[in-house]
Amino acid sequence: MNEKERLEKLIEKGKSVLNTHKPNPSHMIGFTTLDSGKFIAWKTQVLSFFGDILPLDSPYIETFKSNVKQAYKSSTQEGIGILESVKEDLNFGLINKDTKPKFDPTIPLFNLFDKFHQIVRQLRYRYDSRETLNVHDEYDMQNLLHSLLHLYFDDIRPEEWTPSYAGKSSRMDFLLKDYKIIIEVKKTRKGLTERELGTQLIDDIARYKSHPDCETLLCFTYDPEGLIGNPRGLENDLNRQEENGLNVKVIIRP
Repeated sequence: MNEKERLEKLIEKGKSVLNTHKPNPSHMIGFTTLDSGKFIAWKTQVLSFFGDILPLDSPYIETFKSNVKQAYKSSTQEGIGILESVKEDLNFGLINKDTKPKFDPTIPLFNLFDKFHQIVRQLRYRYDSRETLNVHDEYDMQNLLHSLLHLYFDDIRPEEWTPSYAGKSSRMDFLLKDYKIIIEVKKTRKGLTERELGTQLIDDIARYKSHPDCETLLCFTYDPEGLIGNPRGLENDLNRQEENGLNVKVIIRP
């Protein structure tokens, strides 16, 4: 059933709800004049339909929620009127379901990167000095980030082999296959110069160009001690859109 057919069904169902109307006895103030069960079923289906074809902030949704609250004749008539307006706009091609907001995976990812140091610090303080996770190296970092990724993603594939590059093959840290995103994580340490880190990141970018499941490469470097002198400059030097379409973002925090 397409959108127009589903809309017609909802308009007809609204009219059938109206047909359950009974006069309001004068001695029963507030008596529901429509079949409340059928009204609720219809209202729920309308909101579900709106959620499928309209943006969440659509005025149609807001108006319907505001005016179609209870099983009264006038309320149901207003709901049918809103459906008729949607039908008209749908016929004129003014409603495009592709405009509905979609989940942007980079938003929670960048939020995690920005808050990662704060999370690490918070984990150090536990009641009665109980054991906790201290992020000493990249393995600790991977463990913590992997746990946090489960807040937003179901299919997280760690340690996938990458294609051979310059005679070598290596492992990526995390692949979000549903979104074609690879997350490469690094942690700064004494002896790892800014130039060496930049070289490693350049090598990573070159390696992932040929990976079939990589459209976006996020290189997250955790620098808790501030060993990178000019992190924003390094980010700006390496952030790029490759010729093959690979989108590269380098994030150094804090």
